[in-house]
Amino acid sequence: MKLYYVPGACSLSPHIVAREANLPVTLVRVILADRTTDSGEKYLEVNPKGYVPALRLESGEVLTEGVAIVQYLANRLPGLNLLPNNGSMPYYRALEWLTFISSELHKGFSGLFRNDLTDAEKAAIVVRLTKRFDYLEHALAVGPFLLGEHFTVADAYCYTVLRWSPRADIDLKTYPNIAAYVARVQARPAVQLALTEEELPLL
Repeated sequence: MKLYYVPGACSLSPHIVAREANLPVTLVRVILADRTTDSGEKYLEVNPKGYVPALRLESGEVLTEGVAIVQYLANRLPGLNLLPNNGSMPYYRALEWLTFISSELHKGFSGLFRNDLTDAEKAAIVVRLTKRFDYLEHALAVGPFLLGEHFTVADAYCYTVLRWSPRADIDLKTYPNIAAYVARVQARPAVQLALTEEELPLL
């Protein structure tokens, strides 16, 4: 399999899941400025949507959207419990978290990557994000990970998005549960491997 990624982007989430599962995934870096890859491919021919991640399967098919990709990877090795059993209540809790991270955190940060924001527009985005951080801080008071004792694909995604906090001038030290959570996640060997492969610093 080939995982198309941009260092530090949301593609870090499936990268972490692939390393957690020890799956044979080859990394292909995408240069978004001209939509090419470091291997010379035209990325729009791989993923017409133009953004990462994308996963080329052994069959040649391409799967896009990070939430779909992490579930696909987790289901390759169900014994690792990176995703709870389909149909169980923990499974739906995992989907609940993946949806929240995607729609409320990931989407919330996306506006901050624009270069034409006014100070007022940025401030409004930060206010909305702060409310979501407050919710996450409360939720993480319960267990070490989002679903309790076990690291799952939701944690890989949440950690990835939390790495963007400096963009919003959000100091994680003001959220002790989130800060401790980030430290736990990035202490995992698979996460450290993914960060090293993308040449990313610890948060």
